[in-house]
Amino acid sequence: MTDKVLIIDFGSQVTQLIARRVREAGVYSEIHPSDRAAEILKEFDPKAIILSGGPSSVVELDTPRAPDAIYQMGVPILGICYGQMVLADAMGGEIEASNEREFGRANMEITDDCDLFAGVWKKGELKPVWMSHGDRVKSLPKGFRAVGASENAPFAAFADDDRRFYGLMFHPEVMHTPDGAALIKNFVLNTAGLEGDWTMAHFRETKIAEIRAQVGEGKVICGLSGGVDSSVVAVLLQEAIGDQLTCVFVDHGLMRLNEAEQVVALFREHYHMQLVHRDASDLFLSRLEGITDPEEKRKIIGATFIEVFEQEAKAVGGAAYLAQGTLYPDVIESVSFHGGPSATIKSHHNVGGLPEKMNLELVEPLRELFKDEVRQLGRELGLDEAFVGRHPFPGPGLAIRIPGAVSAEKCDILRAADAIYLDEIRTAGLYDEIWQAFAVLLPVRTVGVMGDGRTYEFVCALRAVTSTDGMTVDYYNFDHDFLGRVSTRIINEVRGINRVVYDVTSKPPGTIEWE
Repeated sequence: MTDKVLIIDFGSQVTQLIARRVREAGVYSEIHPSDRAAEILKEFDPKAIILSGGPSSVVELDTPRAPDAIYQMGVPILGICYGQMVLADAMGGEIEASNEREFGRANMEITDDCDLFAGVWKKGELKPVWMSHGDRVKSLPKGFRAVGASENAPFAAFADDDRRFYGLMFHPEVMHTPDGAALIKNFVLNTAGLEGDWTMAHFRETKIAEIRAQVGEGKVICGLSGGVDSSVVAVLLQEAIGDQLTCVFVDHGLMRLNEAEQVVALFREHYHMQLVHRDASDLFLSRLEGITDPEEKRKIIGATFIEVFEQEAKAVGGAAYLAQGTLYPDVIESVSFHGGPSATIKSHHNVGGLPEKMNLELVEPLRELFKDEVRQLGRELGLDEAFVGRHPFPGPGLAIRIPGAVSAEKCDILRAADAIYLDEIRTAGLYDEIWQAFAVLLPVRTVGVMGDGRTYEFVCALRAVTSTDGMTVDYYNFDHDFLGRVSTRIINEVRGINRVVYDVTSKPPGTIEWE
């Protein structure tokens, strides 16, 4: 891995999308917060640098800046939104706070050609872009020229082709800028001249070598949940170290229908892994009895998982390493521009909360990957598509999809409804179009009439969303015939539910309701 792009983060909520666009172009990238960028420059040795957006204002004192050293490195630099202001200010330009702010969709005229736009935009064209700024560049630094202007910003895009420095007031990383991904690809492949040879096959080979070098002859314990992340970790480790790996599957009784059986069948019988299956469903449900607060549920499930996992790991004995499915967004969050490490137990297969007294060294082979890249790696490894393409499922499982108190009866009701819902989605050929779909058992009972009798049963909510990364989601627009079929099946086949509703809310960057 020779070509790398450094993304200096100033706190934009969409910085991760910049990294994704660079990787989509076949170039490896990493995000580092602006206050730590200077210390990693030499070690990282980037071949190009991108400055992200952010909520600060360059015209104010003590707002974040990029390390001065980057401007003397001789590598291309692309400044986006706040990053554009940082670049202009560092080069001697003038920034002003504007009363003519631009947020959301805008049109930008291409006022001149430049290397960044080559093959994508031409002088004289009017292009839709996504703006999010209050400041603007008042005067350009020496050596720069304007290449794009919007209604309220005469220097919405500027360029210095000789030094390969470029500034964009808009966000090319978001899908609302139609040609944005092409511009970022142009920057890394053409302007910076990078190879674009970062592939999953290359990652697989490199990571297997790294695992073998780290582990040597040691034994590894892996927490397996059956989700995409832990499944890919397990298969990758199996390929790298074989029988040195033991997987521990803690069944908390909060999984989807028949999921525990599927996990055991795939990994023990198909992959012939050393798999410890601990059915601890009674323990988890007893500790959740009467608990209604969702965060308290999470803490109980996380603490109980750690307790059970530790017991099984000690029973295996001799392990020196703990493997877990940490992903790149988790790494970014832990060192983000806005704060320090997170103490949240994110899921029951990401076991970073295990007590230090276990004295196990971490093996985290996916920590450089986004979720969709993990799926690519799973396919590269030949993992069953039923696991690779599986919709995300929260670590606390059904406990989070049962608002209020959790019980075995409610879990059974929800499992049955959820299975019908997913079955109808698959039958309709829609499963791969949807990023996540699931049923929720609402803490509401309604009076209904079924046949000649009255019922007093639960309401089931259905949710389905589209997304590429989980950062932003939109509800899936099922037709009424589909929703009618699903609702009829659930009411007819699941005792305990007499009404079904569909959730049609969207979600901006952040968490998703009911996960």
